[in-house]
Amino acid sequence: MDLDGMTRGAKIKGLNLLGTGDFTFRLWLNEIKKKLEPVEDGLFKYNDVFFMLTTEVSTIFSFEGRTKKIHHIIYAPSFEIVEQINEALTKYGSLESDGRPTLTVSAPELVEKIIEISNKVMITSAHAWTPWFSLFGSKSGFNRVEDCYQDQTKNIFSLETGLSSDPAMNWRLSALDKFTLVSNSDSHSPNPWRLGREANVFELKKLSFQEIYDTIKQKDNKKFLFTIEVPPHLGKYHYTGHRNCNISMSPKEAMQFNNICPKCKRMLTVGVEQRVEELADRPEGFVPKDAIPFKTLISLYELISHALGVNQLYSQKVAEEQNTLIALFGNELEVLLNVPEEKLKEAIDERIVEIIMKNREGKINVIPGYDGVYGRIAKGDEEQTVFKNDQSSLRKFL
Repeated sequence: MDLDGMTRGAKIKGLNLLGTGDFTFRLWLNEIKKKLEPVEDGLFKYNDVFFMLTTEVSTIFSFEGRTKKIHHIIYAPSFEIVEQINEALTKYGSLESDGRPTLTVSAPELVEKIIEISNKVMITSAHAWTPWFSLFGSKSGFNRVEDCYQDQTKNIFSLETGLSSDPAMNWRLSALDKFTLVSNSDSHSPNPWRLGREANVFELKKLSFQEIYDTIKQKDNKKFLFTIEVPPHLGKYHYTGHRNCNISMSPKEAMQFNNICPKCKRMLTVGVEQRVEELADRPEGFVPKDAIPFKTLISLYELISHALGVNQLYSQKVAEEQNTLIALFGNELEVLLNVPEEKLKEAIDERIVEIIMKNREGKINVIPGYDGVYGRIAKGDEEQTVFKNDQSSLRKFL
């Protein structure tokens, strides 16, 4: 997706600030350097949408005899600092082979090298619970933030919830209370409806890099109003399972099988919900003092697809219905959060209105995702314990 596509998607969604992504990739960096106009301290503008310079990197390193694979998001306040970061990172791997380069450097060394360049750079541990490539990942992660970042934990003050977890799940770990939970779309996709599927909502006197940095670092819930979260069950690693065998399990079910697939007898991919359960020291429903709240939303495109029974990634019919609503009410978030039900009924099919209202009320049943398979909205009388069409009943394995 180019800058024109990104800004178009942002206006459709109702976003006024985007991360550029991929500033480590030279071709993209050259593009944004040409087109982005500096406007405020550390921010840029294109087609009336603000941008912050961001990238995601993957680090692979050994810790206590095991390979660790961790993703990190880097936010920089200027192109000069970006150039210095890129120069430093070339020592650890190629920046040209992927928009998210793989670097042979440990997590604490990465943070140390970047902070040496500028202490104004912000680094967030990306999608912190995903089984692969994350801080707490069941496949290659750690049990504590301090084990991952060691003496550089002092420079990590934010964690990204990721699509398969939400703040409520993270609140179950008291050790995470000192970190600010952020939510980003993680949109490595040309599909604009995935832009802003997760987002951060601020109310700032001045929109600037430093103001956002300070608000996140200070965990200021007067300026950081809430995050927008995909229902974690829709994430593709929420439940434990084995995609090749069509097996998906709740934490309790997976533990009954000692995390072994009952079909092929191989290890299951332990999902985010089970991983949280393993590390949690608080019960479900616990809310820390001064926690930043969140709203759970499914994208408008997905809601319309479900309401109309359209089962494909892109549909002209769904796009037309979505465009009708956005043309009438301004943007997608306005439709999802604020437009009165009566107004929606005047404009659109009642099936779509019904699911929009259920979305607001958190009353949509979701079939959990697992082992790389996205979750989905349940159909008809399906219950949340039915995980995939034509999946063999787990009862025969018990």
